[in-house]
Amino acid sequence: MESKKVILLRYGEIFLKGKNRNLFEKKLIENIKKSLTGVNYTFIRTQNRYYIEDYEECLQEEIIDRVTKVFGLHSLSVALKIKTSYDALKEAILQFAPEKGTFRVSTKRADKSLDKNSMQISAMLGGYILSQNSQLSVDLYYPQKEINVDIRENGYSYIFSDKIDCAQGMPVGTAGRGMLLLSGGFDSPVAGYRMARRGMQIYGVHYHSYPHTSEMAQQKVIDLAGKLTKYCGDIKLFVVKFTDIQQAIHEYCREDYMITIMRRIMVEIAEKLAIENKCGALITGESLAQVASQTTRSITVTNDAVKTLPVFRPLIGMDKYEIMDTAEKIDTYAISQLPYEDCCTVFLPKNPVIKPDLQIAIKEQARIKSLDKMIEEAINTVEILDIKCEL
Repeated sequence: MESKKVILLRYGEIFLKGKNRNLFEKKLIENIKKSLTGVNYTFIRTQNRYYIEDYEECLQEEIIDRVTKVFGLHSLSVALKIKTSYDALKEAILQFAPEKGTFRVSTKRADKSLDKNSMQISAMLGGYILSQNSQLSVDLYYPQKEINVDIRENGYSYIFSDKIDCAQGMPVGTAGRGMLLLSGGFDSPVAGYRMARRGMQIYGVHYHSYPHTSEMAQQKVIDLAGKLTKYCGDIKLFVVKFTDIQQAIHEYCREDYMITIMRRIMVEIAEKLAIENKCGALITGESLAQVASQTTRSITVTNDAVKTLPVFRPLIGMDKYEIMDTAEKIDTYAISQLPYEDCCTVFLPKNPVIKPDLQIAIKEQARIKSLDKMIEEAINTVEILDIKCEL
């Protein structure tokens, strides 16, 4: 019997799309192929199915690891591909039968030329398994193992048992671009991950205050962006020199309003960079009531500095444990834990205002001499890093 292992890919949400579904599929296939850069394989697309074939079996785990991170895919299975015939199905299905316990055969028959329907084929194959192993029994409702048989119109059948969950969501690049305010903490990388999961292409902006913050703090953010590329694809990271602005905030503004004003200026700069780079939104890692700058009033005062774009806060209803669990899942936790402080911790006031007043914040910010010029200088001297996808 001629057979070979293939990886069967299933997409998820885009199945619900209407006439423009092909656009989503095209981007998903592009992202899958990009994730497999450097691997030799054949990609097959049939109705509602993708298959990865003709790969070196020693690379199977590597391929699975990469593909499970592609947003838009729901699940995958390692399947055995055979030429469709009843004899071939019987011979192949024994490779998937358990040694003992209960099982069920579930068949999908797209090939209507066969003289048996799906239930009849399942019964035939289940009976054949039982005839070869008396320690087994069939349980149609709660089997210990399910064996799936997918008989396609192309003359081939695919047999598999296990399903591996993929990243799900929507293909990156189908929901526009977003500018992520990326710090070295746990929250912002998770926020970027969650928006990429909804199809948004991620750009990043990071603020550093050298020499108040070390070069290692900046490298920490670059490393975090690198981890995100496994899910988000390549990321363009804008590194903004924030030292002069931060010193001016410390010199001219009320201490309890310093964090509020810093956040306002950060989002103002981020919005300008976002518009220049055709991003349709800002993304932050704010979680309601987690710290003083993330109360309802603080968020309102910060939002006032954004004039055009929406601000997405995908973590707003998550608690710290949920965020850290996700950070572990996407492999950013260990990096975020490194003790290199970013500019948010520079000149940190002892008692930051929890319920800032918008008019006071505007008045305090107006006290900073030549602020517009400093903002312009920060944008003009921004360092742009192209963080390539880690494979």
